Amino acid sequence: MRHRPSDIPDSALCAALSAWGLEHPTPTWVPAGFGDHHWTVTTGDGRRWFVTVADLSDKPHCGPDVQGALLGLRRAMDTAYALRALPFVVAPLRTADGATVAPLGERYCVSVFPFVAGDPGQFCEARTPHERRLVLDLLAALHSTPPPPGIPHHTPAPPGRAVLDAALDATDIPWAGGPYAEPARALTARHAPALRAVLEAFDRQAARPSGAPVVTHGEPHPGNILRAGDRRLLIDWDTTALAPPERDLWLVADGPDDLAYYARATGHTPDQDLLAFHRLRWDLDDTAAFLGWFRAPHTDNPDTAQAWEGLRATLARLTSPAGDGA
Repeated sequence: MRHRPSDIPDSALCAALSAWGLEHPTPTWVPAGFGDHHWTVTTGDGRRWFVTVADLSDKPHCGPDVQGALLGLRRAMDTAYALRALPFVVAPLRTADGATVAPLGERYCVSVFPFVAGDPGQFCEARTPHERRLVLDLLAALHSTPPPPGIPHHTPAPPGRAVLDAALDATDIPWAGGPYAEPARALTARHAPALRAVLEAFDRQAARPSGAPVVTHGEPHPGNILRAGDRRLLIDWDTTALAPPERDLWLVADGPDDLAYYARATGHTPDQDLLAFHRLRWDLDDTAAFLGWFRAPHTDNPDTAQAWEGLRATLARLTSPAGDGA
């Protein structure tokens, strides 16, 4: 995130880090990513760590409420820890009690990772053919790995479906939550008929069989790939789940050559309909997240400004094949 939350003081973060035995920590907030909050931490012995703080009130893919999201995030982080033998997995560390996450107040929780020097990508950056092949190699290995016990199961329906339906049903009354509430209502109202049609088509596709599930990362976009020399590492495992491989592949493959490359590595020929389905689900997830923000109390800050641009672009993509609906 680009806006540091005011309710996570350094003192509270350092107290939570004691569960990992990190002595004399000095945290430095990092404006990075979109969703979680990040710090680098240097301990008294000079070692460095990477710390992620998740807002459990805004983690619908992990659970519907704070307690459910905590349990879901623990399952995801435990899965990443179980996959740590794979050379490209940056897995969380366990506390002295064996936990991969620890509470931070009533709303947040903390995960600690080894600090890995490298160059993270940006979400929308273009990948070269060589870069795509490197990531497809990682996915082929991940998808061929036996599922660890307790891995979350991906469900076709977007976790924010109720948010979408509620927003569509409320476009004729004012939205009061912050500076983007009314613009978001007006934008949603303009796109409502087309968005309802998209949801109906999505529901029909979700009811179809989806093939054998594999271990997926969930978000292998460039922002979750760390480039360390010739190595490529997968970070940010909170969306890992048992799902069709197309859940990952649509974010990486660019055309039939990439899909054929993956098929040669795994023996699985990707399904074009499933690729399109997971691309659509991603946009519906984003739309629900943005509308959830703007129908709740919010301020104008770098994160809400980014969310507003994201909502405009996503609704245009969802409801207009030409991409000019916003």
